[in-house]
Amino acid sequence: MTREQKIEVVESYIRGLGAGDFTGVPFAESVTFQSPLTPARVGRDAIEFLESIFPAIQGVEIKQHIVEGEYVSSVFDLHVTTGTIPVFDKFRVTDGKLHEIHPFYDPALLNEAVQAISTV
Repeated sequence: MTREQKIEVVESYIRGLGAGDFTGVPFAESVTFQSPLTPARVGRDAIEFLESIFPAIQGVEIKQHIVEGEYVSSVFDLHVTTGTIPVFDKFRVTDGKLHEIHPFYDPALLNEAVQAISTV
C-alpha cells in the first residue's frame, strides 16, 4: 500500500468518528481498540464501543499524519459536547484494512461528555 492509501484508511475512520458513521471504514474483522478509557476490545465489540460514544462527539479536525511501514500516527482534535480533546492516535493498516486503533488523550473531557449523554 502507498502512504496515501494508508492515510485514506485512517482518515475514513477519523472522519467516521467525527460524523457518527462508520459506513465505509475498512475495519479488519479482528480490529483492536485500546484507550485510556477501556481495556483492549476486539472485532465487533471494539466497533460497538466506539459507536456508543457517537452522541458525545461533535466533530474532528485532522492536524497531521506520520507514516512508517504499516503504522500511521495521527494528530487530531476531537470535538465533544464538553470541549475539545487533542488526540494522538496510533493505527496499524495492512492490506487496506484498519487492524489496530490505539489513541492517547486526556480522558477527562470525554468522560464528562459520555456521562452527560448517559443521564439523558
